[in-house]
Amino acid sequence: MLNQPLAERMRPKSLDDYIGQRHLVGEGAVLRKMIDAGRVPSFILWGPPGVGKTTLAQIIADRLEAPFYMLSAVNSGVKDVREVIEKAKSNRFFNAVSPVLFIDEIHRFSKSQQDSLLNAVEKGVVTLFGATTENPSFEVIRPLLSRCQVYVLKSLGKDDLLALLHKAVEEDIVLKEKNIKLTETDAVLRYSGGDARKLLNILDLVVSAEEGDTVEITDAKVVERLQENPAAYDKGGEMHYDIISAFIKSVRGSDPDAAVYWLARMVAGGEDPEFIARRLLISAAEDIGLANPNALLLANACFDALRKIGWPEGRIILAETTVYLATSPKSNSAYLSIDEALAFVERTGNLPVPLHLRNAPTKLMAELDYGKEYKYAHDYENHFIKQDYLPLEARHEHFWKAQPNPAESKLLEHMKRLWGDRHSES
Repeated sequence: MLNQPLAERMRPKSLDDYIGQRHLVGEGAVLRKMIDAGRVPSFILWGPPGVGKTTLAQIIADRLEAPFYMLSAVNSGVKDVREVIEKAKSNRFFNAVSPVLFIDEIHRFSKSQQDSLLNAVEKGVVTLFGATTENPSFEVIRPLLSRCQVYVLKSLGKDDLLALLHKAVEEDIVLKEKNIKLTETDAVLRYSGGDARKLLNILDLVVSAEEGDTVEITDAKVVERLQENPAAYDKGGEMHYDIISAFIKSVRGSDPDAAVYWLARMVAGGEDPEFIARRLLISAAEDIGLANPNALLLANACFDALRKIGWPEGRIILAETTVYLATSPKSNSAYLSIDEALAFVERTGNLPVPLHLRNAPTKLMAELDYGKEYKYAHDYENHFIKQDYLPLEARHEHFWKAQPNPAESKLLEHMKRLWGDRHSES
């Protein structure tokens, strides 16, 4: 145990020792009630690194006295999942608590890997505990997500981090034998970025670099030991998420000054340039969209140019794209239209394709009227002819609604000229 890293030695074994996430496991909190009742459903813990996702899953499994199996999505495949499920079946006894299968970084599982879990989760062969740093709405398949509760874990606040710091100094089997003085804590808190693991790693690093049994923790000493730029931030910690959030919201809010400031914070902090470029691409489609279609073209060109040119000149390309997107008119009509269409698909299922729109590659299909009466638009004036393109049950649905900006107003007028009343409410 003495050879383990401090973060591992300090890993809590019970909820009483667990620091943070009081909204989930504090007295009277929703997850705490289920734990105390001994009935915990499959769930996914979503939050930044170092906030106790794995630890919480292990503590809950221990409280439930359930067999615990752990897989990492980084190095596990479908075969590994099936083997664990078979083991879980053999460990399942009548009226006993279902074995727990914990999957770390579940967002890295492919669709086929996630599919392999469905049946076991649905039938209660295993209770699934997943952990992810990414939004599960985007990274976890819908059938699996519908079978799991999602709990959001927050970065540790200053009080939580200070409590952990003092706990480590006073209770750790190695550190308590030394005379450690926490003279200054601003730097260690700042560099930890709300990440408990990083906080303890920093403390361990500073203490191990000192000779003798008396160690004074100061801001200058932390900065010196880490040998980092004070502007740097943990690309996996809280600041990473907060700054990219501020950056995109500034672009969306049409504030080029704020957007460039947050871009500078990321550049100074050593953020991955391609990560920034990818987020600009998303923003160009999600926030600007049809109000200025050139935004997506420029964002895509930015991504390509960044790969060709590299660093540090790439910062200029990112700045140009950031300013252009921030100063562009905004529209989310395309974003809303696909979400509305997806919601309709979820409500109505697989509606049949109208016969005249179906492909007819064989004689039998042609005899069944596949493709019959389809009208080829280019054969008509203005390359347009009115005909139904939606399933019968969706014929009166209206998914895309133009927003009031010059570009979309022009598109709307064109649609009205072609379709008449169908777009009169846009």
